[in-house]
Amino acid sequence: MTVLETIESKWKWILFGAAGVGILMIRRRMAGGVCRSKRLMTGKTVIITGANTGIGKATAVELAKREARVVLACRDVSKAEQAVKDIRAVTKNGELVIRELDLANFASIRKFADETNKKDAHVDVLINNAGIYHCPFSKTDDGLEMQMGVNHFGHFLLTNLLRNKLESSVPSRIIIVSSGLHQYGTIDFTNLNSEVEYDKAKAYNNSKLANNLFARELDRRLVGTGVSVYCLRPGMVRSDLGRHVQVPRILRWLGFPLAWLLVKSTYEGCQTVVHCAVSEELDEVSGGFYGDCKQEDWSLVSTDDHTAKRLWEVSEKIVKL
Repeated sequence: MTVLETIESKWKWILFGAAGVGILMIRRRMAGGVCRSKRLMTGKTVIITGANTGIGKATAVELAKREARVVLACRDVSKAEQAVKDIRAVTKNGELVIRELDLANFASIRKFADETNKKDAHVDVLINNAGIYHCPFSKTDDGLEMQMGVNHFGHFLLTNLLRNKLESSVPSRIIIVSSGLHQYGTIDFTNLNSEVEYDKAKAYNNSKLANNLFARELDRRLVGTGVSVYCLRPGMVRSDLGRHVQVPRILRWLGFPLAWLLVKSTYEGCQTVVHCAVSEELDEVSGGFYGDCKQEDWSLVSTDDHTAKRLWEVSEKIVKL
């Protein structure tokens, strides 16, 4: 090998190495923050909606590791049973309880809340995690557009039905999993059901803005009770939340490397949820918005407290609270 060939070979390895380091740095940055708290949740009861899959399941794993009693509130009990098996393959810690909850059905929500209020001595953390994303137009059993019905109205009713239990369990926490896409949403009180020119992306964004407004008004109403409220964006996560999004198989295969690089795993996506559920630094804090395990500023559209109050009042009437 000539001197020139040797130099070229070394430069190739240097370039390959630099590219590898660059890729790893991008991957680490996109992974976001990690919950640093070591606090155990021994003796604490945590309810997680949609805990059979995605971020909810990953959160259940992390809290079970911390010895919590985790209630998996799921629409599909058979999937919840499989989730329990999967969690038990990871950790033997904690207690896992399955309880049926269909957020698209007010009767199911009321049944779940009634059972919880009767059976559970205390509820220390309520994690409103379950959600529907970009589904075709459809309605809940109570006649609401599915995304707004599940993502907002279902959790609004559930939270209020468990409110007395949470207040009797203080210090307790309510966590609302929103999305960064909320900033593209609007609340149109003349078209909350999205029946006029339905756009599945816009309907989702609207439901996530409703999450933020609900969190702010809920926090205002809970001042002085000892119940803390946290709203968060998990970031883009590789989960089955996008099951309604149709992508050709060839594009999924071609896009996998890019998705691995830029999109969080469910473990990475649940870190801010876990942070809000357990972190000691939030013990005396309430009413904030979080991303990557740190507090962020509320978006401008989230600070319309007049709309937040009106949405609360309208929601009360719709769910017949």
